[in-house]
Amino acid sequence: MVKYEPGQLPTREQVLDFIRGFTHGKITKRDIARAFGIKGPDKVFLKKLLREMSEDGLLAKDSGQTLRPADQLPSVQVVEFAGVDKHGEAMVTLVNPEGANKSPLIFLNQKGRKAGPAMGAGDRALVRLNQIKENPPVYKATVLKILKPAPKALMGVFHGGPNGGRIHPVDKKNRDEYWVDRDDVMGAIEGELVIAEPVKSKRPMGPKRVRIKERLGDVSDARSVSMIAIHAHDIPYEFPEDVIAAAEAAKPVALGDRTDLRAIPLITIDPADARDHDDAVWAEPDGDPANEGGWHVIVAIADVAHYVPNDSPLDREALKRGNSCYFPDRVVPMLPEALSADLCSLMPGVDRACMAVHIWYDRVGNKIRHQFIRGLMRSAANVSYGEVQAALDGTPDDLTAPLLETVLKPLHGVYHAILKARAKRQPLDLDLPERKIELDANGHVASITVRDRFDAHKIVEELMIAANVCAAETLEAHHMETMYRVHEDPPMDKLETLRDFLRSLDLNLAKGAVMKPGLFNGILRQVKGTPHEQLVNDVVLRSQTQAYYSPDNLGHFGLALARYAHFTSPIRRYADLIVHRGLVRAMKFGTDGLTDAQRSALEMIGEQISNTERRAMAAERDSTDRYLANYLSDHVGDEFAGRITGVTRFGLFVALQPSGGDGLIPISELGMDFYYHDEAHHRLVGEKTGEEFRLGDQIKVKLQEANKFTGGLKLELVRDQEQPDFLKKPRHKRMAGRHDRSGGRPARPARKRTGDTPGGAADAPAASPSGTGSKRKPPRRKG
Repeated sequence: MVKYEPGQLPTREQVLDFIRGFTHGKITKRDIARAFGIKGPDKVFLKKLLREMSEDGLLAKDSGQTLRPADQLPSVQVVEFAGVDKHGEAMVTLVNPEGANKSPLIFLNQKGRKAGPAMGAGDRALVRLNQIKENPPVYKATVLKILKPAPKALMGVFHGGPNGGRIHPVDKKNRDEYWVDRDDVMGAIEGELVIAEPVKSKRPMGPKRVRIKERLGDVSDARSVSMIAIHAHDIPYEFPEDVIAAAEAAKPVALGDRTDLRAIPLITIDPADARDHDDAVWAEPDGDPANEGGWHVIVAIADVAHYVPNDSPLDREALKRGNSCYFPDRVVPMLPEALSADLCSLMPGVDRACMAVHIWYDRVGNKIRHQFIRGLMRSAANVSYGEVQAALDGTPDDLTAPLLETVLKPLHGVYHAILKARAKRQPLDLDLPERKIELDANGHVASITVRDRFDAHKIVEELMIAANVCAAETLEAHHMETMYRVHEDPPMDKLETLRDFLRSLDLNLAKGAVMKPGLFNGILRQVKGTPHEQLVNDVVLRSQTQAYYSPDNLGHFGLALARYAHFTSPIRRYADLIVHRGLVRAMKFGTDGLTDAQRSALEMIGEQISNTERRAMAAERDSTDRYLANYLSDHVGDEFAGRITGVTRFGLFVALQPSGGDGLIPISELGMDFYYHDEAHHRLVGEKTGEEFRLGDQIKVKLQEANKFTGGLKLELVRDQEQPDFLKKPRHKRMAGRHDRSGGRPARPARKRTGDTPGGAADAPAASPSGTGSKRKPPRRKG
């Protein structure tokens, strides 16, 4: 305890030193007076001194008259979980930072905490802060109490009035309306897209109240479509200034110790509208007499690891994003454009740093050996898939003609060799058409087409798969931890459901056999060209597990590979950057390889980037839905051919042809019959008529509604003939049937959407199965 002689009052510095060193809880003016022995009239001096220090910005006063240095945070704060850093340390951020200041660096103290739920995304907690570093300030937070999750921000369209306004949410599942008081409008105007947050209302009745936090512009602007999806899924789309500065400060690399590949005519093959070019390929017949008819291939990938140092601002932002997100009108990149569209993009005619792998194949496509290098390349050309295919089909243009004999035909040759080995391996061969949305100059949908699938696409795909396998094999051989792309075997419960369904089509999936992709391919071949082809493809897809990233190698079922890692797209996937760094360290290519801290944090990183991948896919689907709704809004009342893509207890999801837009026919709109959900066979069955609606069926529908803001489509079934007269009676005059045709009871209509949703490829998160199908007696229901 500081003492002073009578007559010697404390200085400002002594007061600050005492407060900083006080470690026994909150400190008040009384504590200071007691510590310095201040009594009587001298207390007036102390009061004046503390007031002046507050006015001069040296002290801050909290509730209860407690004091602290103005550059320190209050000891007790409300924080929100902010994720983890590169070393696996949990981070939090202040919910309400003082003034315009940003939250300082705050680590979560996870030691000594009593058993209970750990903080996760969106969680808030009351914590006690302890400053562990002054310049820059760093704090350690100890949880006192886990609080309720943060109120979720709301996105909607603002409609103004004299006393404030109302917000209609863009989320198709949210049918509420929200009121904005006049003081909380923030200058928003009629028809503007806004972000709002909930506020406490003094009125228990009436609409929920919110305040506007951010204005996003006119909702009718075509650019708002993808922005809705970006905000709805919390995708970071603006780079911090220090990240942009780091990217713009990067310089091209010199040859140095790199292998010189500039004389080899490597080419990039991408969609015509590609925004970046991160992989290049080249092939030639192998000149080794011992490998007659064999091939030598080079796959070169942008050397992103050189430009994104470990634990740098660029690296931390890339991990936060996890991957790039692609929308019809824009891309939200993982890395700033100075890298993603320039120094890390393999543009023609300029030197670019690369990581490359030489691969040698025999004449039937078996890999003989491979070798990784760190090089410097110069792309000979950027060619689109269509241009490559046209050249291979005999109509080269000015760009592809010089490349045809030296590059394109050898690439085609090695592809056909690889196909022979692929046929033996038998990866899962699903036929999943992909649609392409083309926009006009104003950002509106001009056309919706099915993407072409050329040999040119397959050449690149097979070479990328091969390079990814080589990366996994090399890292495993060097006992280097890495990030695997894992696709586990289908779970038993989904397989049993699939067997039941296939049995209804007189198809058999062997029960005792070892489950391999080839078994599924046999089923798919049996239905090729039949009316059930698309249906069976869909159901087989739904039986698959979700692919994810992990440091544990559990193989890739869909590709029929024992080990697989993503190496070929480090511009847009953080997983690939991890693999590159592992190769740098394993092959001793430099000092910028995988660090010990990253090696120990790979499990956490895998979870993070698996989550960001799913987030990006959901946002991309939402954006596509809204563009399609905009496109179809001029066709309300029109009839379309459709295919049932989802069967649930509450209705049918139908993909319109040819656009592919997905809409819902509510079960109440199917007719006056009672329809029970046969989950095992993916169908709704009419109790009285026996009428069936099955996954994959072709039906005719009328578009009732296309909501531009939510992306929702409401459809009506168009029947070729009238239903029987007895089904036209009002529903309330007859009892609903008690039993379905299989002996069970029909399911209650579901209250929320829990069912079949269109899915993606085997290497993407697969769609979830349909709802569980309650066995309880259904309520009476009006038609």
